[in-house]
Amino acid sequence: MTAILKIENLVKRFGGLVATDNVSLEVMPGEIHALIGPNGAGKSTLINQLCGELQPNEGAIHLAGRDITHLPVPARVDLGLGRTFQITSLLDEMTVRENIGMAVQVREGGNFRIWDALRKRRAIWDETDRLLAGGQLADRADVAVADLSHGEKKQLELLVAMAMQPRLLLLDEPMAGLGHLESQQMIGMLRDISKEAAILLVEHDMEAVFALADRISVLVYGRIIAQGSVEEIRNDPAVREAYLGAEDELC
Repeated sequence: MTAILKIENLVKRFGGLVATDNVSLEVMPGEIHALIGPNGAGKSTLINQLCGELQPNEGAIHLAGRDITHLPVPARVDLGLGRTFQITSLLDEMTVRENIGMAVQVREGGNFRIWDALRKRRAIWDETDRLLAGGQLADRADVAVADLSHGEKKQLELLVAMAMQPRLLLLDEPMAGLGHLESQQMIGMLRDISKEAAILLVEHDMEAVFALADRISVLVYGRIIAQGSVEEIRNDPAVREAYLGAEDELC
């Protein structure tokens, strides 16, 4: 099986600081691959290179077999790369349904000049309703984003990302700021999403990581120090040392 994402010997320098140090990893179709590490490990720098917001100094990035190392952000999105952010980026004055509908329209090459034209496009709303169907936000479709809870906004951001029909989703701390119930709902949602798109998950919530991940890569000071299954990572002495002996974090 061909990897949906293949990172080869990626290096990013900022002056004398090596923020990404010869990083290689693969994400397979249908896989949830978690990327973990202490604060300052270089996770955001790596994700920004995958998205195209930063250019690496060395190495290569392949998406579904295509070299995207030097492609601009929009081209990567067109090829199936999706992303959510630690801080939600939604249109607060619009409803849940309208946010998703706008994303579907963007994917189809529409513009924002005539809102009434969007309202009349039945196919867009049919797909929007399909994305909402059966989920936690199905009964909140006509609620303005500004009136949603933090957890609901996180769920909506995922639906907006899925409206772009990505092959691979880069998720930046989707559990951040969630309570226990919201975290459990998010775990269930991510499991469902992984049936349609592979996921590279950056997350500090180790309970969620261990519940979701098929494989885990551990990044410390810009370098991958361990890769493996949940059990392999949980019991890896180098990983425990990287987390400063915080046994509870890896239990």
